[in-house]
This record gives sequence, structure tokens and C-alpha cells, in this order.
Amino acid sequence: MIPALLVLGFFAFVSLLSSVKVLREYERAIVFRLGRARQRPLGPGVVLMLPFGLDRAQVVDTRTKVIQIPQQEVITRDNISIGVDAVVYADVASPADAVLRVEQYMPATLQLAATTLRSIIGRMELDEVLAKRQEINDEVRQILDQRTEQWGVEITAVEIKDITLPMEMKRAMARQAEAERERRAKVIMSEGELQAAEKLALAARLIASEPAALQLRLYQTLVEVSAEPNMTIVMPVPIELMSGTNPQAGQVIQQAATALAAKAASKALGPGQSQADQSAAELAELKRALDPAKK
Repeated sequence: MIPALLVLGFFAFVSLLSSVKVLREYERAIVFRLGRARQRPLGPGVVLMLPFGLDRAQVVDTRTKVIQIPQQEVITRDNISIGVDAVVYADVASPADAVLRVEQYMPATLQLAATTLRSIIGRMELDEVLAKRQEINDEVRQILDQRTEQWGVEITAVEIKDITLPMEMKRAMARQAEAERERRAKVIMSEGELQAAEKLALAARLIASEPAALQLRLYQTLVEVSAEPNMTIVMPVPIELMSGTNPQAGQVIQQAATALAAKAASKALGPGQSQADQSAAELAELKRALDPAKK
């Protein structure tokens, strides 16, 4: 009698151990009782099931899955072959649907993501693919989320990792970028010349409105030029001043030219006087000589 009780107790202990299952916080168990799934998943914590294989559990991990899409060879709409690889982040929103509605939800999501990515990029040109990565990510995520919703999988994000271009296309794009930079440089230079021409035209109109301004500008230019050593200055003089109708002006010009020539012939400078100071003094003397009011 006692051995029979011991045997029964041993079987009861073993069956109790086999009916107890501990699930982690991120795990859910889909329990099949005699082949039929129970209505709701079990877990987390301690879960009691019928022993001797009456209840069988399939555990589903509800953490975010990172699905790596291998590099896909895609031909764009403008017939350029590129390589694209991406990554998909997915959550299991319904463990029961993930087990009951699809055989293996992870490989199924991977294949669907790769096919959708190839389809979307195949409808776009290369420039659009390079410039609209975020739009491609959003469109792929929306399509995947609609298709995988029936599997109990929720797509949280899709990111394109890299786009591989052929070497010939890289060289062509480098030449295009260089030509674009040269075009911008020429446009900037032409705009600068246009603005300078507008300012010069405005300055010319202002000087034309005041005749004395042109003479002052000439004197200022002569002072700036005379600061350079070994510089010969030739001043243009209107031919009317040298004509016989104005002998007094011609005499004044001759006297001024003689004075300048005499000073230019002297090589020695005064004590403490620089070449620029001497040139400025000569221009001032020439102005006084040409001023009819002081004559």
C-alpha cells in the first residue's frame, strides 16, 4: 500500500512540475488545449497548464524586433542599378494573431518589407531616391503596417541604411556637382559686376552734377598715385587752354609745368619730408596755379 502511495505521489509531483510554467515580463504564451487555442494569451509570471501534454504552449516575445533587410539590387525608373539596404523595427501587438494567422511572422515581415522597398524605389528616379529618403521610409512603413496588421505585427519605423551607386555614376555625379559649383561662382561674379556697374553709374551721375567734384577726384587720385616711388605722372590738359584764344591760361599752365619739372629734377628731399608729402605739396601748388581766382 505504501509503495503505491509513493508512486502516486511521485506522479502527482511530476505532473505538478510539468503544469507550472514561468514567463518573463516580455513573454506571452499561446496555450493549445487538445489542439485548440485558448481565447487569450497567458503571462507574464507563473502559468498553470494541464499536465501530460494536454496543454501545449507557444511562447511569443513581445519586444521590438529589429529586422535587417539585406542589400537589394533595384533598377530605378531612369534605368540605373543601385543597391539599397534598410532596417525595419516591428512590435508584436497581438501574440495570438502572430501565432495563428501566419506561420512565421518574422520571416514573413522580412520578405514583405524587401518586396515593398524594391517596388517603391523602382517607381522613382535616382535623384528622387537620393533626395527623398524620409518620404520613402514613411511610405514603406505605411504599406507594411497595413499588410502586417492582420498578423498582429505593428511596424514602428523603417530606415534606409545605405544606397550603393555604381562607380561610373559616382564619377558622373562628381562632375555634375563641380559644374554646378562653377556655374554658381560665375553667377555670383556677374552679379557683383552688375552691382559695381550700378554704383559706378550712380557715382558718375553725382560727379556730373557737380563739376568741381571731378576735379577734386582727379586731385585725390594723383595724391594716391604719387605715393609710389619712381612714378611719372602725366596730366591731360584740354586743348582749348593751349590755344591762342586764351593766352593767359596757357601762360599759367606753362608756369605750373615749369615749377613741377624743377621740383621733379631735384632729387634731394627736405628734412623730415617724405615722397608722398612732396607730391601732395606739388599738387597743391599746381591747383593754386590753375585757379583763376588767385591769379
